[in-house]
Amino acid sequence: MPVKTLEQRGPLAGLRVVSVEQAISAPLATRHLADLGAEVLKIESPSGDFARAYDGKMNGLSVHFVWANRGKRSIILDLKDPADRSRLDGFIAGCDVFVQNLSTRAARSLRIDAERLILNHPSLIAVDICGYGHGGSQENDKAYDLAIQAEAGAFSVTGDSEMSKVGFPVADISAAMYATMSILAALVGRQATGRGTAVCVSMLDCLTEWLSAPMYAAVYGGGQPPRSGRRHHGIAPYGTFPLQDASVVLIAVQNDTEWRAFVAEFWDDAHDVFGADFATNAQRIERVEALESLIRKRFATLAPSEVRAGLDRANVARAVVRDLADVWNHPQLRERERFMNVQSSVGPLEMLKPPFDFSGWQIRTGSVPDLGQMNPPEDRT
Repeated sequence: MPVKTLEQRGPLAGLRVVSVEQAISAPLATRHLADLGAEVLKIESPSGDFARAYDGKMNGLSVHFVWANRGKRSIILDLKDPADRSRLDGFIAGCDVFVQNLSTRAARSLRIDAERLILNHPSLIAVDICGYGHGGSQENDKAYDLAIQAEAGAFSVTGDSEMSKVGFPVADISAAMYATMSILAALVGRQATGRGTAVCVSMLDCLTEWLSAPMYAAVYGGGQPPRSGRRHHGIAPYGTFPLQDASVVLIAVQNDTEWRAFVAEFWDDAHDVFGADFATNAQRIERVEALESLIRKRFATLAPSEVRAGLDRANVARAVVRDLADVWNHPQLRERERFMNVQSSVGPLEMLKPPFDFSGWQIRTGSVPDLGQMNPPEDRT
């Protein structure tokens, strides 16, 4: 059998990752490393990652578990058992990257926090993913996605008259992405110095970073802006509008030049309809309800195809507002072959390819790990 080249195996081929992980933040970070070619050993308790039991919607498997864990290998270790703890120590000694997302108190009690590990393994890249960061009065508070969304202000800018959560685990995902980015940066640093590092990724820090712009606007610009669930809070017209066939179109007019092209396309008597009261974006935001009412009335007189064609002629950005079933069959995703089959205990599962797209390298599909697949058979009974 021919030996695969580094390009065929992935840019992180040969990298060994050990992770004591559960739920989403750490598993998604290490899944990205697996996607890029790293060997990832997932350490699970005898009861398994609790995300395995979230649901059985993916042909009997948990959606969140399948999404965040393909491409890894699982081993069951009871970290309170001396023999199993010794095995973990051996795995850590032989790896390049160690990741954990236990509570800060639990990680320190088990002596697997990043600062402690790099004292004994100076070339190791050790990563703690926690809710509120090290230090501070909330260091040991329980931290789940919605709790961090609440604390970071995501609820306050989402929704309409009633505040709302973001509709996917944005706090977990933000922490996963910054953890992945930190690991890749630390690997580059280790190439230059030969030394590893301790990394702490706080979910609160990550999500507040993503909310920086609206937070700065609120602090420096006169207070919290009102929520606007289906439109942009500071640009108009930039939001969703219904069409005759009950579909919904999003339009995005980004500047005054686009605004003039938009009104010229859809209104012969634009000056009579709008006058000078909507000439600038600031004026349009101030009168956004009246503005959107005029647009809705105009679109109601046109066939959906006429609306779309007019927006294209005016060079105004538009998008289809899709539900998830429609996204599954999105023509752009299907035409570009952005799906792959992943093996699992319940058979092949069609899943999205990871968004990495390197020339000369084929993404490996991996498989969904069974609980304790690396344990000897006697350990799994």
